Order: sequence, then structure tokens, then C-alpha cells
Amino acid sequence: MELNSGERPRRGRPRDPEAEPRIRRYAVQLLLERGFDGMTVDDVAEAAGVGKATIYRRWASKELLANDAMAQMFDIEIPDADTGSIAGDLRQVYRDALIFVNSKEGIALIRLAVSEMNRDEQFTVFYRSFLQRRIALTAAALERARRRGEPIRASADPVLMVQWLAGVLIVRALTGEKMPSVDDADHLVAMTMRCIAE
Repeated sequence: MELNSGERPRRGRPRDPEAEPRIRRYAVQLLLERGFDGMTVDDVAEAAGVGKATIYRRWASKELLANDAMAQMFDIEIPDADTGSIAGDLRQVYRDALIFVNSKEGIALIRLAVSEMNRDEQFTVFYRSFLQRRIALTAAALERARRRGEPIRASADPVLMVQWLAGVLIVRALTGEKMPSVDDADHLVAMTMRCIAE
């Protein structure tokens, strides 16, 4: 009878395959609620139902865990729209963006992004990447409009189109002024169209 196959028995509990996404999810939640300074590895571990060692096996520091959580937060997409007109595309995108920024998570993400960009350059990279994806989609929408024969100015700038709306939302988040509502989408589209249409 063979007593030993040559394999060493495994010790301890098997790895929980759901631990990493659960840890990341609670890190995101705590960052949004408390910011970087208020989030602790102890609190993330308690919320996720794991030991601190489980977290430190995956992320060597609180900073790395926060960076990973922020990367996930910015991995959001306002869906692209192709409605058949540039005004329709803008209206759909603006409505989706306004729904997001009027949510508890949306306003918290904007405030967190601004505060963390002043603390860590990595957060600036995340936010810039998010904006660049939106700018690329806006440039594609302008090109579709031109191919359809819509009277779009040659000077229409997708960078400024994205940045002006982002600026409005950031200023309102920081000052506590009420965000534009979904019902304001048509007004915002009209303002944009005055700048880009011939």
C-alpha cells in the first residue's frame, strides 16, 4: 500500500476565490465614504470578512490597495450613443452623465478624485485616462455627424466639449451647488450645439 505520493499536504484554509473582488469592492466603498486618510486596512479587512494578512498578500500597502480601488472606480463608462444626429448623441450622453453625478456614488467619486489628485499623481493618471476615453468617443461622434452631412464647424473641439461639462460638474461638487438635473440635458446640449454647429 502506498503511503506517500510525494506531494506535501496543503496546510491552512483553501484560498477564497471571491476574496479579492470583495476586498476591492469594500475598499472602493470606504474610499468613497471616508477618503484615503479615513480608510484603513483594518476596516477593509473587517468589512470584507478577511484577515489583514489576506489583504497584504495581494497588496503590499494601503496605497497600492487604494490605487487598485481607484482604478476600478474610474473603469466606468458613460455608454456611447449613436442616435443618428449629433444633438441626439449629446442628449443621450449628457442624460447618462447627469444620472450618474446625481447619485450618491457619483458625487462622492468626483469629490474623492479632486482631493486625491492633490495627494497622489497616480489618481491624476486615472482621471485623465477616463477623460481621454470620453474625448475619443466625442471625436468619433463629431466625425459621424460630418459624414452624415451635419453642419459641424471644423473648429469643433472634442477636448473642450468634454472638459467644459466636466468642469461644471466638478465646480458644483466642490461648492455644494445643486448638480444639473437630467431635465437640464436639453439646455446643456443647446449650449454645446451653439459652439459646434455652423
